[in-house]
Amino acid sequence: MTNQQWSDQILVVEMGDDPQFTDKLNNLTLRLERNPSLDVVLDMREVNQIYSSNISQLLRVRAAVIANKRRLFLAATRTQVWGVLQEISLDKKFDVADDVASALTSLEMNLK
Repeated sequence: MTNQQWSDQILVVEMGDDPQFTDKLNNLTLRLERNPSLDVVLDMREVNQIYSSNISQLLRVRAAVIANKRRLFLAATRTQVWGVLQEISLDKKFDVADDVASALTSLEMNLK
């Protein structure tokens, strides 16, 4: 799982199940503190389960991104993870995309 600086303004983070999920979001939070002008795509295709602590982290990252007038996308989210977000009414709080390419296209269209 890697972080990929897609452009000067877009970061793609490949997520996985815990403990990687927690580590990745902690590192992302630090990176956003240093460079708040990033849009972020979280590649969720390897995330099979999500815990309440992960959701809290996601919400903190979302708040940091939005505070800087940037966007956060959840891409390729598995059905079971998406179902959890829907159950707690967070499905409307996140920009979502079927895959990373679709998220990048949406972000790049807004940059122009």
